[in-house]
Amino acid sequence: MPVDLARVTALRREIERHNHAYYVLDAPIVTDAEYDRLFRDLQALEAEHPELVTPDSPTQRVGGKPLDAFPKIRHAVPMLSIRTETDTEASGARAFDARVRRELGLGESDPPVEYSAELKFDGLAISLRYEHGMLVQAATRGDGETGEEVTQNIRTVHTIPLRLDTESPPAVLEVRGEVFIRRDDFERYNAKQREAGKPTLVNPRNGAAGSIRQLDPQLAAQRPLSFFAYGLGEVQGWPQPATHSATLDALEKMGVPVCAERTTGPGAATLVAFHDDIAARRDRLPFDIDGVVYKVDRVDLQRELGFVTREPRWAVAHKFPAQEQLTTVLGIEVQVGRTGALTPVARLAPVFVGGVTVTNATLHNQDEIDRKDVRVGDTVIVRRAGDVIPEVVSVVMERRLQPEPSRFDILQAYPVCPECGSHVVRLEGEAAARCTGGLYCPAQRKQALLHFAGRRAMDIEGLGDKLVDQLVDRGLVRTPADVYGLSLDALAGLDRMAEKSAANLLQAVESSKATTLARFIFSLGIRNVGETTAKDLAKHFGSLDRLIGAAEADLLAVRDVGPIVAQSILQFFAEPHNLEVVSKLRAAAVHWPESTGVQQSTGILAGKTLVLTGALPTLTRDAAKDLIEAAGGKVAGSVSKKTDYVVAGEEAGSKLVKAQELGVAILDEAGLLTLLAANNNNEQHVLDF
Repeated sequence: MPVDLARVTALRREIERHNHAYYVLDAPIVTDAEYDRLFRDLQALEAEHPELVTPDSPTQRVGGKPLDAFPKIRHAVPMLSIRTETDTEASGARAFDARVRRELGLGESDPPVEYSAELKFDGLAISLRYEHGMLVQAATRGDGETGEEVTQNIRTVHTIPLRLDTESPPAVLEVRGEVFIRRDDFERYNAKQREAGKPTLVNPRNGAAGSIRQLDPQLAAQRPLSFFAYGLGEVQGWPQPATHSATLDALEKMGVPVCAERTTGPGAATLVAFHDDIAARRDRLPFDIDGVVYKVDRVDLQRELGFVTREPRWAVAHKFPAQEQLTTVLGIEVQVGRTGALTPVARLAPVFVGGVTVTNATLHNQDEIDRKDVRVGDTVIVRRAGDVIPEVVSVVMERRLQPEPSRFDILQAYPVCPECGSHVVRLEGEAAARCTGGLYCPAQRKQALLHFAGRRAMDIEGLGDKLVDQLVDRGLVRTPADVYGLSLDALAGLDRMAEKSAANLLQAVESSKATTLARFIFSLGIRNVGETTAKDLAKHFGSLDRLIGAAEADLLAVRDVGPIVAQSILQFFAEPHNLEVVSKLRAAAVHWPESTGVQQSTGILAGKTLVLTGALPTLTRDAAKDLIEAAGGKVAGSVSKKTDYVVAGEEAGSKLVKAQELGVAILDEAGLLTLLAANNNNEQHVLDF
């Protein structure tokens, strides 16, 4: 075998091994940086030798060109549906066993039938056709006889192997299964979409079906899809095992994902036990199901039982109670979160869904309300899955009242916060409307206190989550200024607060009074003002009063302060409640050195942006950051084309890889120290990675 081909083959096997560990087993065995390096090596080799590119290469998972339409595919073996048992109680399982025994002519004295029981996934049925071990075609169920070819999109699903892991693959092996989206993947995807102001998926089932039926495979590749196999279609050149359960075991050995939540056993008792067990754990499963499936395990008995009206007599889907129901929106209110975000909530006519009575459902934000066009009085579909907060899936437009109810607008309905009366704003580019009373608002109280006392802010050691909970819940602290009025007697009355602990906390509170302007600005928790921006503001204005009195143009003159950050600062200091708390903090003797302000740093790193990654030999991350900032530089959290240097230590990860890709100069600790000490003599120690 030529060297290049051998290397390409080895890389493909290694990458697919890591894919299986990450996507199927959920147990990654290499870092992201190492995986990326292997993938780039394979891409480079294939680019150099295009004749070596094959359809099963991991590089071919990214999706091809958009399609005009999906070609029709006639299934060699029909993809038939199975009968649904509508009796959602355990008696439905016993009814299936009785029918099977009757069809097989078994009497009471005959031994029990062996069954296989598995989950009924809530996704999209797919048939995967492998020829000589290679995935060559994928199709939807369609009408059972004819489906749509979706091969390009299926190739983007990392849990589906492009080549079967076997030394003697069948000539033809059609694997039948379900494409679905895990709940955690669904929530993460939608959160990112909302943050980016893009459309979200309605629910995991629709998301899976819609992803596979995207005409642009690049879009399908962005969706977090998974797959489980549950059966076979056409088979040539493979001695199928004698039982269904053994067939699934064999598929799993070939690298095809098969759900571990399955069992085999004799008689109705096995089915009832499985039904009850899964029903009890349904909400804790990582994916949505709408029931369980029972199958006669022996393949020869399946053939003997045959079909009726195109449904197998040897299988049944035993449904669970629905997790989507219709109800009416009685009103729309808001809840104020710990960060000040106003989340709209639909007040619903009570409806039993997913095992509980639901009266409220989240509407997420104004964009979601507008996209779904939810109005008071509408009939809506409500969904509840597991521990996920119930949400309004969609509106049943045919049932909308006439004349049409008016649209709901958060800023019109709630111009001020319902918790504290502070102004509510929605910054450009943000999905959420927010209360501006960060230091005063009861809903934000605990979050504001924890941020205020944080190590990088006022650094009040001992003022952690549990203590803040007690202080707020007992009404001892309402704003950060109240922290400086705490007494030993008040603290001694709290749970697990001994006299010595109380004294230590009071000493930490007293010590925090002497701080820096940058720390104080950061401690206020102004939206979009992080630690670095707080330092830039402190350097630029020199005093808090000048910052409070700054106009938008003044703020925009500060390094890296754009319109959104400027608006956040202006709105924060325009709120009288916040100014009142700041005044009380000053009255409590919280102080810092002030200056006339510095318009521009003159250090060697003035105007330079550096990124730290990995563990440095002697410097802590904070120490390195302080040195860089003292020299006029800025420390950023991510690498971009605007990054001037990346300082890399041991176990540097994806930031180092990104720097190499962009050609950013890379320093080690010695190089950083040399750069700082050498002034402009260009003796920096640039690493040759």
